[in-house]
Amino acid sequence: MRSVRMYCTSVSLAIVSALPAIAQQTSAASAQARSNVIAASFSKSKSMSKEKFGIRKEKYLKVQSEPAVRPNPADYSGTYAVPDMDFGFQLQVNHDGSFDGTGFEPLSDNVRRTFVLKNGRIQGALLTATKVYASGESEEFEGAFMNRSTYQSPTDKGVTVFGFGTLGRPVSVSGLTINKFFFEKMS
Repeated sequence: MRSVRMYCTSVSLAIVSALPAIAQQTSAASAQARSNVIAASFSKSKSMSKEKFGIRKEKYLKVQSEPAVRPNPADYSGTYAVPDMDFGFQLQVNHDGSFDGTGFEPLSDNVRRTFVLKNGRIQGALLTATKVYASGESEEFEGAFMNRSTYQSPTDKGVTVFGFGTLGRPVSVSGLTINKFFFEKMS
C-alpha cells in the first residue's frame, strides 16, 4: 500500500511540475490560432470579367495576409498608421514581449482622442493590451502583426506591406462604418 501511495505522490508531483509548461504551450498555440484568424480576415480575392459590345473588361484583386512573427519582439517597435485615416499608434517593445505605447483615433470628423496602451503583451504575432483614454475609459485592444500582399492580376508579383491588423468595435469615419483596420509600419 505504501508503494502505491509513493507512486501516486510522484505521479502527482510530475503532473503539477509539468502544468506551467503545458499552459505555456497551450497559450502559444491559442495566440498563433488567434493571429491566423485575424490575418485571414484581411485576405480577400475578387476576379470579374464583363463583355459588352464585343469588348471584354477584367478586374482582378487578391489580398493575402499572413501573421508575421519576428524572432525578437523588440523588432515590432515603431510607428504605425492607417493611411488616409486619422488612426495611429507608437510602440516601444521590450525583448520579453512587453511594451509601452500611445496612440490616437478620431472621435468625430474634427476631433481626435488619444490613449495609452497598458498591460501590453506580444506573443508570437499577437498583440494584446488595454486602451486607456484621457477620460479614464478603457477597452481591450487586440490584433496581429502581418505581411499583407496585394496582387492586381494573376501574373502580378505583388506588393507586400508589413503592418498590424485589428478587429474591433465599428467606427464611423466620413460616413463609412469600419470594424477592421490595417496599420502600416511607418518607421
